[in-house]
Amino acid sequence: MRIVEMSNIGPGPYAGMLLADLGAEVVSVQRLATGDLGFDIERRFDLLNRSKRAVAVDLKAPEGVALVRDLVAGADMLVEGFRPGVMERLGLGPDACFELNPALVYGRMTGWGQEGPMSAMAGHDINYIALTGALAAIGPRGGAPVAPLNLVGDFGGGSLFLVMGMLAALVEARTSGQGQVVDAAMVDGVASLMSMHSGYRQADFWNLERGTNSVDGGSPWYTCYETKDGKWLAVGAVEKRFYALFVEGLGLSLKDLPGQYDTARWDELRGIFAARIAERSRDEWEAVFAGTDACVSPVLDMDEAVQHPAAIARNVYGQQEGVIQPNPAPRFSRTKTGLKGAPPDAKVDSAAVLADWGIASDRVEALRAQGVLPG
Repeated sequence: MRIVEMSNIGPGPYAGMLLADLGAEVVSVQRLATGDLGFDIERRFDLLNRSKRAVAVDLKAPEGVALVRDLVAGADMLVEGFRPGVMERLGLGPDACFELNPALVYGRMTGWGQEGPMSAMAGHDINYIALTGALAAIGPRGGAPVAPLNLVGDFGGGSLFLVMGMLAALVEARTSGQGQVVDAAMVDGVASLMSMHSGYRQADFWNLERGTNSVDGGSPWYTCYETKDGKWLAVGAVEKRFYALFVEGLGLSLKDLPGQYDTARWDELRGIFAARIAERSRDEWEAVFAGTDACVSPVLDMDEAVQHPAAIARNVYGQQEGVIQPNPAPRFSRTKTGLKGAPPDAKVDSAAVLADWGIASDRVEALRAQGVLPG
């Protein structure tokens, strides 16, 4: 499986990384000159480009565009994440690519979609989740909305929906012989992720005031508590039987407490739990609840997460070039997956990639001489 990925930031490259991790040959088409992408880190830490190969091309030169068209002609999929119209202006839009490769699956990642009143506007994860109701629902009661990193819009509503759509289109193309455009907009994906909560809201089971619902941190049995050592404990004891185990682990009695669903007394119940949990350290509470169904976990930071015994036992993390990173997911019963390579240096990798994709060496040398490819 060969995939051409037009390099960008965030959800497009993450989609390419997922496909590369699962065995596809993904070639990242990168700029010759460094662009303003908002971040600048050493190559080996650019994990969204792991498992890929890369070429650096001057797309302002017609010869550079022609080279990418030749790559597209031999690809199964293309991934791009520019604003609507950019690929068309380059001569690499869907119509042009389908002329070269009728069975191509053409994946388009945007925030607002390919059309609509906001399609030409810039935006980031926080903007996309703001317009879908997700951001307004996340945060403490009486406080400001809290951005959940850029996981919900970029990667959840963006990359995962793009990959799902492209794989579905690939299955269909193998039957029909025809490719198609996969239009993955983050606002669409996040709206889909909100399906359960949307249903709850219309059933009058969800309050618009954040921090007042069962699983948004509002309930005293689905929230985080500070421990004696200034760390945090996450509690998710939703079901009655799990809640009973949580209360038992705290050394309290159900009959002495307000009812689990007595919302009028949630603040009182939260205060009782907070006072008890503050009596011990996070690690002490982890030991108390270890092996139980109380749904209590230590809140680990990113450095601690890689060292947790559960992560080590399941081999959640691997390492390349001294950089610790999550191993590919999901896992398969027969097909072995693993880290295929560190993020490539496009200026070093270009010639070998082009040779493997059938581009003649004399043409590569000519493009180097013209400054279209790295020298």
